[in-house]
Amino acid sequence: MQKPSLPKGTRDFGPIQMARRNFILDTIKDTFQLFGYQQIETPAMENLSTLTGKYGDEGDQLLFKILNSGDFLKDVTFADLEKGSGGVLTKVAEKGLRYDLTVPFARYVVMNRNELVFPFKRYQIQPVWRADRPQKGRYREFYQCDADVVGTDSLVCEAEIVLMIRRVFVRLGLADYGIKINNRKILTGIAEAIGEAGKEGPLCVAIDKLDKIGWEKVQEELIQRGFGLQSIQKLSPLVSLESDLKGKVEFLKTFLKDSPTGLKGVEELEEVFGILEKMGENLDHVDFDIMLARGLSYYTGAIFEVKVYGVSIGSVSGGGRYDNLTGVFGLPGVSGVGFSFGVDRLYDVLEELQLFPSDSLNGTRLLLAYFDSKGFEYALSILNHFRKAGIKVEIYPDQAKIKKQFEFATKKEIPFVGICGDDEIATGTISIKNLITGIQENLSLEAAVSKLS
Repeated sequence: MQKPSLPKGTRDFGPIQMARRNFILDTIKDTFQLFGYQQIETPAMENLSTLTGKYGDEGDQLLFKILNSGDFLKDVTFADLEKGSGGVLTKVAEKGLRYDLTVPFARYVVMNRNELVFPFKRYQIQPVWRADRPQKGRYREFYQCDADVVGTDSLVCEAEIVLMIRRVFVRLGLADYGIKINNRKILTGIAEAIGEAGKEGPLCVAIDKLDKIGWEKVQEELIQRGFGLQSIQKLSPLVSLESDLKGKVEFLKTFLKDSPTGLKGVEELEEVFGILEKMGENLDHVDFDIMLARGLSYYTGAIFEVKVYGVSIGSVSGGGRYDNLTGVFGLPGVSGVGFSFGVDRLYDVLEELQLFPSDSLNGTRLLLAYFDSKGFEYALSILNHFRKAGIKVEIYPDQAKIKKQFEFATKKEIPFVGICGDDEIATGTISIKNLITGIQENLSLEAAVSKLS
């Protein structure tokens, strides 16, 4: 008999894990709704034509493709095989699992543009799939929690992203973290300032790996991507720059003095910081990171990345502004900005830091137990009395010894057992035993509801 197994990079979630995940999800949902976002969902699969070309070359390689149903090889010729995988792919797979929630959202906006009210604020909480190498904090199937606004270029949206991240982290108990922020226009300006105009794409892909491989390896990759040694030397001061937020802004104004695009990016970031101040907010946890790149090709303005310090997990949130993502689907000029929480990574962070509240399981609160068939029938008769009061209660379904019923409650971590014996039946009461303290008291049904509520 074959031993069951899971695909690498995927996981099962038991009751405790699901309760903890819901603690995270409910916290995020509450914040999204507080800021006026509405929930939507899109299919797990999209047409490959929708997905490809939106995530850069490396992102396209990580797309899970779905084989066509039936005889998927029927249209493949020997000529196709000689062309390699590229020649075969379009013949055998028309669909793929979604890589993120942003591109499907852009497709949704275009298809439903006549029904939507702009600016449109949506949030979406669904799994995504990436054919990545599984490792700690990186899975092939994982949930994203996206919040996006489309139909406005107001930088109030960027400021509110900072506020939403901070609100969620406060409620999750996370205190040591940084919200790294940059602007793709600044990166475009940097490419121009170092004499590599038009090469901000490969520049971003390379410097996005700074944290992982270090500056020396990034220099090697830049050389491989056609950057000159003189250009790399000009870039070096930015990599090693250590200053506060104001100092970085002033340094960039000089460094980018000949790049109107780069200076526009600095101006936009200053405006975001100014909006936060006008809202009575500070810049706690905000870190202006000049080398923050985020390799996705569709970002055009502000970009975000959030890291929790003191843990072995990478970034737990990220996003940015995209000024024309809907343009590839036939609706040009619609500006949007959004970000995403990585639920699986947040889970790992909270587990590593032991920050899950002890009551996050919120399972059954009361088990009705009995000695015989008479007690079983009495328990059945009062079961709904507790449920109608909103108390999570269950009855042991099989008539078994009372000891077994208590063991069941202990293993399920049910804090209270309601004993239905002859005395309780005669008086129309119930004896409530607290399995944590060992205290037992006989109560009327109303008093029992009051105690357990």
